[in-house]
Amino acid sequence: MTPLERYDSLVDDPEAFRRACERPLPSVVRVNTIKATTDRVADALDTEGVDYEPTDWHPGVFRLPNDSPGRNWPHAHGWIHGQEEVSNLPALVLDPQPGDRVWDACAAPGSKTTQLAALMDDSGLLVGNDNNLGRLSALRHNAERLGVTNLVVTNQDARNFSLKPLGERATDDGGIDAFDRVLVDAPCSCEGTIRKNPDAFDTWSLDHVHSVAGVQKGILRRAIQATRPGGTVVYSTCTFAPEENEAVLDHVLDAEDCRLVDFDAPLDGVPGVTEWQDETYDPSVEKALRIYPHHNDTGGFFCAKLEVAE
Repeated sequence: MTPLERYDSLVDDPEAFRRACERPLPSVVRVNTIKATTDRVADALDTEGVDYEPTDWHPGVFRLPNDSPGRNWPHAHGWIHGQEEVSNLPALVLDPQPGDRVWDACAAPGSKTTQLAALMDDSGLLVGNDNNLGRLSALRHNAERLGVTNLVVTNQDARNFSLKPLGERATDDGGIDAFDRVLVDAPCSCEGTIRKNPDAFDTWSLDHVHSVAGVQKGILRRAIQATRPGGTVVYSTCTFAPEENEAVLDHVLDAEDCRLVDFDAPLDGVPGVTEWQDETYDPSVEKALRIYPHHNDTGGFFCAKLEVAE
């Protein structure tokens, strides 16, 4: 059984699912509203003769049928950023507001981090963390090119992330101020990136799935702990494995004081699964969203929104 066949029981059309996974992924760019508007980018691409197709679900996300994201001057000047279409979803679900205090727990190379900054109007505090020092150079480069100024970059293990280096701000109980919103786009087995990385399954193993799931649980628990009461945490992965998705949510719902909440999804998908092989999960994991490649002609994705108890 191949890794894709493992999920036949979860998808509505296994053949369409596998065919979609074999097709190349479309090139997509996101308009960087810190530096430009959608209309200015469209005019620039028209002038350059770059074909583009606005997506039907977001006006600032363009498909480039005949070009790659980094081969034009709007990219060089930071007006656009190459970002896989479905990868735009988590930041939109988190919905950070100008002036918020936001943590991107697994930030490098920075596509979602810089998207968060744009949604915040480049104001407030945005903390982009990654435990891989080498990957942080890409985060810094992207932030500079896209004109992000509200970003603080940290190099910590997100499972043990400390708020102390960020300084203390007065709270009612005299403690360290927590975040308003946190994004956990967790490291995963990357099964959903098969269209972009055809060799993604070359090193795939069930042992790795189980190993990375332990890391994901630790990061998401710390995200809940570091978020203020009533605050929001979004959990996302680019994998199909329930062990890395619903099982992680089930674990955190039991270990921390939080709940899953509904959210409006601009892309087609299906609810999270409550049973997988010999495991059953909290019924509320159905509030999560599974996106398969044949649903929107994108990569595979998983996204869930949690609220910290007040």
